[in-house]
Amino acid sequence: MTGHANAPHPLRGLLCGAAAGAAGTTVLDAVGYLDMVLRGRAASTTPEVTVERLSDTLHVPVPGDEQVRRNRIAGLGPLTGVAAGVGMGAVLGLALSCGWRPSNAVLTLTATVGALIGTNGPMTVLRVTDPRTWSGSDWIADIVPHVAYALVTVGVIKGLDPTAES
Repeated sequence: MTGHANAPHPLRGLLCGAAAGAAGTTVLDAVGYLDMVLRGRAASTTPEVTVERLSDTLHVPVPGDEQVRRNRIAGLGPLTGVAAGVGMGAVLGLALSCGWRPSNAVLTLTATVGALIGTNGPMTVLRVTDPRTWSGSDWIADIVPHVAYALVTVGVIKGLDPTAES
């Protein structure tokens, strides 16, 4: 690699973004678990239903007898959220390494909206959920963890980016 040692590089941006997305996903999950504790609510089954619908739609069965299949789906559901969070962070890191320089507010809004679309989009398309029918408290319960995700993801990206302004 030629140039300045701290010059942005797409692969570095992608990897830093993925790490930031992983940190943000951890916080999103923690906020979700805290919500379960505070409100005494059960875990959402929408990730698992999404995996089942995606499996049916793509005609790619999840293998195993009924119990093994259920266990695999129970693992695949949360992994879709991890993939969305890490993926969104990777995209942000890549964009920043390629010269995109939004304000922190725009970057945080982009991360929030991207994470909301990355998680709720497939569930909406597959008709697992319909955000148009959500109550105000449903929206708050969904947005708060995604904002927490964005704040942490942006903070970590900025902390790992040697070209970021302090």
